[in-house]
Amino acid sequence: MENLINDLKSALAAFESTFLSCPKEQINEVPFPGSWTVGQLVKHMAMANDGFTDVFNGPITETSRPADLNATQIKTILEDLNNKMKSPDFVYPILKDYDYDRLRTDLKAVENKLTNTVGKLDWTKTCTAFELPVFGYLTRLEVVYFIVYHTRRHTHQLNKMIEQLKDAKTETA
Repeated sequence: MENLINDLKSALAAFESTFLSCPKEQINEVPFPGSWTVGQLVKHMAMANDGFTDVFNGPITETSRPADLNATQIKTILEDLNNKMKSPDFVYPILKDYDYDRLRTDLKAVENKLTNTVGKLDWTKTCTAFELPVFGYLTRLEVVYFIVYHTRRHTHQLNKMIEQLKDAKTETA
C-alpha cells in the first residue's frame, strides 16, 4: 500500500509540476481545435480528485470480491491514450478565464486532502457514494488506482497542450 501511496503522490506532483511549467498568460488559450484549455484541464482534475475525497469518506460496504479486482482494467483503459473519453457533466469544466494562482491553490488543497485521507482508511471497503461508469462501485483501493492512472493520463495530455502552445507562440514570434 505504501508503494501505491507513493505512486499517488508522484502522479499528483507530476501533474502540478507540468501545470506550473505553463506560462500564466497561456492557460486560457485553446492549444488545438477541439481541445480544452490548460485552465479547463486543471479545473477538471481538481474537481475530479476532490470528488474522490468525498467518495473515500462517503458511505461504504463490505467487499465481496478481491479489493483490486478492477485495477488492471482501470489501468488498461486509462493508459490507452488513443481511446478518447468524454468527461461526465459534473466534472466538466466550463470554458472561461481561469486564474492561474487559484488553480494552483485548488490543486494543492485537493492533493493535501487526498494524501491525508488515503493512508488512514480501510482500502478493502467498497465505496457506495458514486458508481463509476463501466466499473460500478469501486473499492477504496480501486479508487486510488483510478486517481493515479487518471492523473497520469491527464499529465500526458497537459504536456501535449503546453508543447502545442509553446510551438504556436514560437511560430507567431
